Amino acid sequence: MRVGLLTGGGDCPGLNAVIRAIVQRTANEGGTCIGILEGWRGLVRDMTVTLEVSRTDDIVGKGGTILGSSRTNPYKNPDTDLPALQDNFKNLGLDALVAIGGDDTLGVAYRLHKDFHMPIVGVPKTIDNDLMVTDFSFGFDTAVNIVVEAVDRLRTTTESHRRIMVVETMGRNSGWIACFAGIAVAADYILVPEVPIDMPHMVDVLKRRRASGKHYAIVVVSEGAEFPERGMITIDDKLDTFGHPRLGGIGNVVADRIERLTGLETRCVILGHLQRGGPPSACDRVLATRLGLAASHLVIQKRFGTMVALSGNRIVETTLSEGVAATKTLDLTYYDEAAAFFK
Repeated sequence: MRVGLLTGGGDCPGLNAVIRAIVQRTANEGGTCIGILEGWRGLVRDMTVTLEVSRTDDIVGKGGTILGSSRTNPYKNPDTDLPALQDNFKNLGLDALVAIGGDDTLGVAYRLHKDFHMPIVGVPKTIDNDLMVTDFSFGFDTAVNIVVEAVDRLRTTTESHRRIMVVETMGRNSGWIACFAGIAVAADYILVPEVPIDMPHMVDVLKRRRASGKHYAIVVVSEGAEFPERGMITIDDKLDTFGHPRLGGIGNVVADRIERLTGLETRCVILGHLQRGGPPSACDRVLATRLGLAASHLVIQKRFGTMVALSGNRIVETTLSEGVAATKTLDLTYYDEAAAFFK
């Protein structure tokens, strides 16, 4: 069996662990793996590399993806890109394709399987943890730990200067990273997309904390958090190939309002792509490996149009259609527990 692998969308700690697992299990069954470079772009442009156990055995702890990635959407230029993609798939002699990515990458995988019966198996990936089909996705744990480490470092300078520090995290329209990291660093307030920003309440909490003797404060805000009177804060008016706006800047807006309403010096740090970088945590390495092994098992069984996911402690099989059906927002049980500390 000749299996193609691609990684699409934003890079994510743990991608290489998935690649390693698929290459190993495929080799165990006497098959070979071909890496498709730079996501769907590589399959459109015939950009590939041979993947062998000897090359991938030591990449489990390497961040990013050795295959490269892009946000290429072959359905954006269907008259040219879709025929090229199908021709290259055939010319490469592939029996199956494993697509590792988030809702955009898996959305393309689902459409290709539905429209052209391409033999595809999906592996969910996102630091945002916003895929409905899986309880948790690899990359999320690493991202949260990076935020925690950053805030732990910011805390000392924030306390020294008696400031308020607003820390903006990634997460798009889901508040998982902000909420988990906020709880872990004992943030004085957490802002997530699922709960409209209540400035009067937040300012009241920050003032009361200061009056009680705490001379600094940490506010964690997800990039998709919104004020009731305005929509999402975006970097510019551009959309990517999947129609998504580029979020960012809410931290600066929040910091400015806090300073004007409290009279206290307030700064903002936008962590941005730091949250995607570096080696994956042990938890993400294990989860990614398990998902890769399960995905290759589905390929061997020729169970196409499917994907793997985490349910409880088990890796389960589901369908690509279920995987892209909806975005998973933050379970507000976690936010209610966090809010006990800023009532």
